[in-house]
Amino acid sequence: MMRIFSGVKPTGHPTLGNLLGAMQRWARIDQFRSDDPGDALFCVVDLHALTVPHEPAALRERTREVATLLLATGLDPERCTVFCQSHVAAHTRLTWIMESVVGDGELRRMVQYKEKSARQESVSTALLTYPALMAADILAYGAEEVPVGDDQRQHVELARDLAVRFNTRYGEVFPVPRAVRPPAGARVMNLQVPTDKMGKSDDTAVQGIIYLLDPPDSARRKVMRAVTDGGREVVYDPEAKPGVANLLDILSACGDGTEPAELATRYASYGALKSDVADAVVAVLEPLQARYREFADDPATIDKILRAGADRASALADPYVSAAYDAIGLLPPR
Repeated sequence: MMRIFSGVKPTGHPTLGNLLGAMQRWARIDQFRSDDPGDALFCVVDLHALTVPHEPAALRERTREVATLLLATGLDPERCTVFCQSHVAAHTRLTWIMESVVGDGELRRMVQYKEKSARQESVSTALLTYPALMAADILAYGAEEVPVGDDQRQHVELARDLAVRFNTRYGEVFPVPRAVRPPAGARVMNLQVPTDKMGKSDDTAVQGIIYLLDPPDSARRKVMRAVTDGGREVVYDPEAKPGVANLLDILSACGDGTEPAELATRYASYGALKSDVADAVVAVLEPLQARYREFADDPATIDKILRAGADRASALADPYVSAAYDAIGLLPPR
């Protein structure tokens, strides 16, 4: 069984894009359901949230919200490992090693750094270097597969490069991971600006973002008001008709996985498509929100699950980190 690692950053409130592109996928794929909970690790990457200014109380609240939503999607802590990144020291221990291997130019070429730094007069060093932390997140567990949306594939590619570079220079320590992309819904777009991702920390076109804890009526309204495209024909063409293509992607991911192009042949109007997408989204959100409320009403259980997950994750990561320290020439503690 291949070891899998992935994570969600607790900045903003999780969206339909997070669910369809990552969280739902984690709970659905049979290979994630092994008898060994150490084969599948799912993490709230709270340290990544420190790259931008934030309110400490809000970070704690959103970290708990994300952890609760992970469990509400169906992740079983008896069959996988759910934990907070900051609870496992191996992540920060290995990050410095990764920073010693990665090049400055590689970090500055990362798309997210270029986009965010272009919008701000001043950015933290952490925004530049956090891809090294993300590589450490993956490599600390010897993870071989990383389920991610399209926007994170570049970071996994960097982790691959660093694993190969470290192994070549200092000896074989890390398996080389690969990104795993879901067939549909990997990059859900904003319903009002269908050329932009439906980002949870986006504070611009918020009416185009469906949050996982949105009331069903609100989610339905957002779908029905989604921007479509010129003409009347329903076709799957992400370039020429990004709005319609986004709705078809969402319908595919919320349903049985029927290809978006095939779904397009079933509709003669945008209105009928929007109505079915709204129904499908609500059908996904309602049971998820019911499970979320059950978990949220029992915070002690959430804390217990996160503690147990962190203990298990630490036991898995420490041998890889120790091996990396030894390989790179650091004197072992006595």
